[in-house]
Amino acid sequence: MNNDKKEFLSIIADLLENDLVNQMRQYRQHYDVSTYEHCMNVSYISYKICKKLKLDYVSMARAAMLHDLFLYDWRAPKEHKKFTDLHAFSHPKIALKNAKKITKLNEKEIDIIEKHMWPVTIRLPKYKESYVIVFADKYSAILEGIQYYKKKYKFKRA
Repeated sequence: MNNDKKEFLSIIADLLENDLVNQMRQYRQHYDVSTYEHCMNVSYISYKICKKLKLDYVSMARAAMLHDLFLYDWRAPKEHKKFTDLHAFSHPKIALKNAKKITKLNEKEIDIIEKHMWPVTIRLPKYKESYVIVFADKYSAILEGIQYYKKKYKFKRA
């Protein structure tokens, strides 16, 4: 394991041991990727970008690991959901509420979690790191889709 990966894991170690965070393993995010795996991907990508750009990579890694801490199947019929808004609009607020239950968040971490769906969330991100997660989240979702269809295509060909 390289030094960056070790540092990254040490930054989020307490979160990885948390029961709520580990519950994300039970929910599918994109294709066949769990919410936990997706958050790990976004967190590591965001950490690397922020470190390279000399931004607050610690706050980024931690907030990104919590950005989708919503703990429900967003594909389930509406009657099973705990909210009335569409998932894209409501899950950042739910994730933030859950994140606050498990750790103390600084202002930047709050903004990162709240605004990670911008421009859907309308209000502009306040920090450069908040813009980084917007792009890292979309990039990760695209990669997850590509990997899924690559596996599916290879399986069908065999």
